Amino acid sequence: MGAGPGLGAALARRFAAARFAIAIGARDGERVAALAGEITAAGGQAFGASVDAGDDASVTDFIARAERDLGPLEVAIHNPGSSPSTPLEDGVFARGIKNSVLDLGGSDLEGAWRTICLGGLFLGREAARRMMARDHGTIIFTGATASVRGSALFAGTAVAKAGLRALAQSMARELGPRGIHVAHIVIDGQILAPRYGELAASRPPDALLDPAHIAEACVQLHRQPRSAWSHEIDLRPWAEPF
Repeated sequence: MGAGPGLGAALARRFAAARFAIAIGARDGERVAALAGEITAAGGQAFGASVDAGDDASVTDFIARAERDLGPLEVAIHNPGSSPSTPLEDGVFARGIKNSVLDLGGSDLEGAWRTICLGGLFLGREAARRMMARDHGTIIFTGATASVRGSALFAGTAVAKAGLRALAQSMARELGPRGIHVAHIVIDGQILAPRYGELAASRPPDALLDPAHIAEACVQLHRQPRSAWSHEIDLRPWAEPF
């Protein structure tokens, strides 16, 4: 859920390479349909559909179709952004709402919360209902630096991401004893994307997070034996201060 051209696409490709059938959801139905076509052309099985992550019925219908068309749900990943990318002063971009709290409108904060936090409930709840029938499955939520620290000018994103992290903790404690692995990933740094070509060239090698490497970490999370599950991991480039 939330399959943009960067991390979302990398997640779909990596799990497809691991021989999973892939259901890809995002607001941009044409983009995810094209990604599903790419996976299918490479010998995989996938479909893409337009989904509103913050709408209960839209998410429920999407998951029902995924199980109907592809089989039992094994892994669910919640990875939506809250708004178009916003430029920061140093040329880096951050997904989320950049605004002073003096100017932050209620609709701005509510929109971020609805997509990121409430959407996490919808996807996680519907996935868990299906996985509990088999006492097995993995639910992964992607977080950010804002999950653990509210930065100046990003109160809206911080509220939404911190709420998602709390939701993931509650779900992990409730569902773990039922065999369902719930994990939260703090992505602490800028994710490499084609539009950051000049930025990447100005920094040392591997100074931005490679989405393919984040996707690999998600596959590893799913494959962890249940005697040694991780609930939360943080990922950052070697050059990122923390």
